[in-house]
Amino acid sequence: MPAKKEVFIKPIWGLALLLFFAFSTFPNSIASAAEVDKPLVIGLDADMSSASAMAGQSIQRGALIAIHEINGQGGVLGRPLTLETRDHRGSPIRGKDNVEELVKTPDLVAILGGLHTPVALEVLPIINENHVPFLIPWAAGTPIIDNGHSPNYVFRVSVRDAFAGKFLIDTALDAGYRRPGLLLENTGWGRSNLKAMTEAAVAHGLQPPPVQWFNWGVKDLTEGIFALKESEADVILLVANPPEGLVLVDSMVTMSSESRLPIISHWGITGGNFQHLAGSKLTKVELSFLQTFNFTNPPFPKRAEKLFSNYKQLFPEYEKAQDIPAAPGLVHAYDLVYLLAKAITKANSTDTAAIRDALEEVEHYSGIMADYNPPFTKKRHDALGPESFHMYRYDQHGNIIPSSNQ
Repeated sequence: MPAKKEVFIKPIWGLALLLFFAFSTFPNSIASAAEVDKPLVIGLDADMSSASAMAGQSIQRGALIAIHEINGQGGVLGRPLTLETRDHRGSPIRGKDNVEELVKTPDLVAILGGLHTPVALEVLPIINENHVPFLIPWAAGTPIIDNGHSPNYVFRVSVRDAFAGKFLIDTALDAGYRRPGLLLENTGWGRSNLKAMTEAAVAHGLQPPPVQWFNWGVKDLTEGIFALKESEADVILLVANPPEGLVLVDSMVTMSSESRLPIISHWGITGGNFQHLAGSKLTKVELSFLQTFNFTNPPFPKRAEKLFSNYKQLFPEYEKAQDIPAAPGLVHAYDLVYLLAKAITKANSTDTAAIRDALEEVEHYSGIMADYNPPFTKKRHDALGPESFHMYRYDQHGNIIPSSNQ
């Protein structure tokens, strides 16, 4: 009798344990299956409708092309990516509101920024408090990366002002100018460039350059031009976005041709419809500007050709790659989304802190802009350096072409 009882009890306990494990894991199995179809969200906060909307739209399209390609390959960790866009219209306050909303989005893995350094600086506390990777495809301010936060959640594929300031000073000196004058917007971006350009000039044995400031929305820059001329400036180094860049051109052409100063500009003016608004006035000023990428002279032609082929599938309005506006934003965002996907895969997690750590550990990616070896490290969150900088100008049709000074 005891033997029968023992034999009877063992199957009952075995069945109970089997049922326990089956029902305890069953809900998790359902959740995992549901998660497979649930997209991972990338946020975008940029100017989509104001003066620099071309940059915002180009960033958006670069991200969408990369997302389309990645999803076509099965997504990331078996889940598709999607893009959630917000329009800050160049306003730091609106950008802050947008990011506060985006960080609450379920399944958010990162946020892409836009053109404006002041907006990026405004949202940094929110980014770091919520431990969300912030990917920068345009804004160049040095303090965006050198922000004092540890761990640092900001990663950039774009220009860094600490490099750009030296590059622009070097460009002016190589062209034969000896007294650069600075015309800077009165923002964190302008102040970032003042520091970089002043340090670069002093390193060349020059006196700190004379500087004139202007605010967003300025209507006339004639006074600033004359002030720089009185300081014996022989070239203007400009840090401006499209509206104020246009004001400078308007002010310059009111002067006699012999009184006009040549302009070497940061790349902010190329983020909007600057060249078409300026029109024939551009033929009356000597203007060149920094760029990282152009489809007429890409660092990797076959990769750029493939990107444009995929671009046309989603956005068929441009027949020629050279017609795509604000092309650097397109390729920077495209590369950043791929780097993000590699980091998520490396982390094997959608936890944003783990993704941040993995971004520092991605070893290689063959991008449109560069062969990143590696893109980022624990001490370096800027993926591009001065080797990616080139000078361009507008031709008589408003097309961006290499500057003759190169």
